[in-house]
Amino acid sequence: MQSILKKLIKKKIKISLAESCTGGLLASTITSIDGSSKIFHLGLVTYSNQSKIKILKVNKNIIKRYGAVSSQCCKAMVEGLSKISKANLNVSITGIAGPKGGSKSRPVGLVYIGIKKGKKIKIKRELFKSKNRISIQKATVKKALNIISSLI
Repeated sequence: MQSILKKLIKKKIKISLAESCTGGLLASTITSIDGSSKIFHLGLVTYSNQSKIKILKVNKNIIKRYGAVSSQCCKAMVEGLSKISKANLNVSITGIAGPKGGSKSRPVGLVYIGIKKGKKIKIKRELFKSKNRISIQKATVKKALNIISSLI
């Protein structure tokens, strides 16, 4: 994490987050490092569908049609976040951390990570095998940090 932080500081990249299933764990991971105030701009935990709609301006029809755990919702979340935050790098996370709440089409461990850097948006679909809530959350944070690192 410290090497990512150093890269972000060196390149003067500000980061903002909109987290759902990780409940702020990515923000906590970043802000636990000394010096993170130089790059950390905004962190939102938009856990409910209502908060995704009201705060991030995700169209309620996206959630109705595709679900909150979908690439479409993840993309809308990161787009909405980028309008609020004006950071250079915006990250959205939505998924099912379990142990309950999964289905055949959306099993526990299904996570979408969205990253918007400049005008480019990348949505990554992950399916973590663990059925343990904290393991899924930690794996999601690790994956998000790896994606961030690869983009900076």
